[in-house]
Amino acid sequence: MFRKVLVTAAMLAAFGHAYAAVDVNTANEDALRSIKGIGAAKAKAILDERNAHGPFKDAGDLGKRVKGMGGHTVERLQAEGLAVGPAGAAASTQVAATASNREPAAAAAAAATQKSAPAVAVKK
Repeated sequence: MFRKVLVTAAMLAAFGHAYAAVDVNTANEDALRSIKGIGAAKAKAILDERNAHGPFKDAGDLGKRVKGMGGHTVERLQAEGLAVGPAGAAASTQVAATASNREPAAAAAAAATQKSAPAVAVKK
């Protein structure tokens, strides 16, 4: 019986990790590398481009600005849990809202660990 409970807990933990979204505009290198298909070199390229030219607007912007990432690659990475642009911001606020429904202390910890994307002013 204990073995069944242990296996069930391990499966739930694995599925929970698989569906956790990683926002490309706020993630660090370790978080980016947790996405299947992003290694150390690609994570460094994403971070270097983000630091040099600001956050990514959408998936197309990520594909254009990071060498070696075309449209199909970005789509595949999004299926693996990479969030880009406004949808990524909505996902991180959804995670914070879910945490706030559980416990006030957990919500405060979740809010403290999440960083907001820097504001960018665009002149037309």
